[in-house]
Amino acid sequence: MLSNQNVALFVTGSIAVYKSLTLTRLLVKAGNDVHVIMTKAAQQFVKPLTFQTLSKNPVIVDDFSGDDPTSIPHVKIADDADLAIIAPATANTIAKLANGIADNVASAALLAIDQPIFVVPAMNNKMLANFATQQNMQELADHGIHMMPAVEGFLAEGYSGRGRMPEPEAIFDWVNHTYTDASDRLSGKKLIVTAGGTREALDPVRYLTNRSSGKMGYAIAAAAQGAGAEVTLISANSALPVPNHVRLIRVESANELLAAVKKAFPVADGLIMAAAVADYRPAVVANQKIKKTAANQTMTLELVRNPDILQTISTSKRPGQVVVGFAAETNDLIANAAKKIKAKKLDLIVANDVANKQIGFNADQNQVTFLFADGQQIKSPLESKAAIAERLIQLITDHFLN
Repeated sequence: MLSNQNVALFVTGSIAVYKSLTLTRLLVKAGNDVHVIMTKAAQQFVKPLTFQTLSKNPVIVDDFSGDDPTSIPHVKIADDADLAIIAPATANTIAKLANGIADNVASAALLAIDQPIFVVPAMNNKMLANFATQQNMQELADHGIHMMPAVEGFLAEGYSGRGRMPEPEAIFDWVNHTYTDASDRLSGKKLIVTAGGTREALDPVRYLTNRSSGKMGYAIAAAAQGAGAEVTLISANSALPVPNHVRLIRVESANELLAAVKKAFPVADGLIMAAAVADYRPAVVANQKIKKTAANQTMTLELVRNPDILQTISTSKRPGQVVVGFAAETNDLIANAAKKIKAKKLDLIVANDVANKQIGFNADQNQVTFLFADGQQIKSPLESKAAIAERLIQLITDHFLN
């Protein structure tokens, strides 16, 4: 139960501010010490006195709010907090947090917080779907900040869409579950996560690769670390920011990835193979750039099979270890994934349709089907890759590493 914690509640400018009053009451009723920080826009909807009455604490509205001249309000809030909740979180506040902007007391305090942060977006559905908002939300998720999916419902604009702030009880339950359980679910466990797409050299300049960005693997690494696991992220050619407190090993080719996984796996509790590995590589790598000539209008390239990393690793699996694969397919998704889980002796496989541009390579959202070795299937909704990663870590915890 989320109780006896110092909670910094950030309230930003949205019509949904009224829901934060109930959230404040729920947090206080559970025995938490709640300190509210309000932006100027939020104060246009609800007066600070209302939050002060419910929280029994002064409300911070600017850096001159405090009565103690020896402390700076936004720094004190950050220093004292055990966790922070931004509810509602506007597109503006999300953008500031993602980009390190500190132009008001709320954004300045958020930059100073080194404890878990929970973001509850609330905005118009088109604002939520905008590429900039999605990119900012993904950036926060990549750094281990918890993002609660907005819900479908009636918006202030007078029509329905995704962007509505969840109800206070749902927010409290989400924060309670995530904060109480997330930090120790996988405490003492060691997980390997692979991410990105391998590159197979053709000559010193060119290589064969795929469209993987690494976003899914990096989100999984962040979720696993947030669950208390000791995470080794083996990254193939991704420039994404490394999640906090995650050990990073960079590789390029499939052979390098195999070598890194084989070295780390014997002492690991599990492997989550989210990397997109090239099935083939050039049989010969030229030591100089291959030049085009007038006579050669075509080029024949001989390819050889790369080692099957999952199959190699699963044969050396000891009792208690879990191996999870991914099936990125463009057709016959479930049938192909079912074949793969049997052929490679996996415990779980995550199948996704990369032909769908909404959820394929480089997208910020995903929709997957989790397939277990016993045939059980669980299909996720369309949601952020961070949310998919949280689902996966919870399934691994519940079914294999509990």
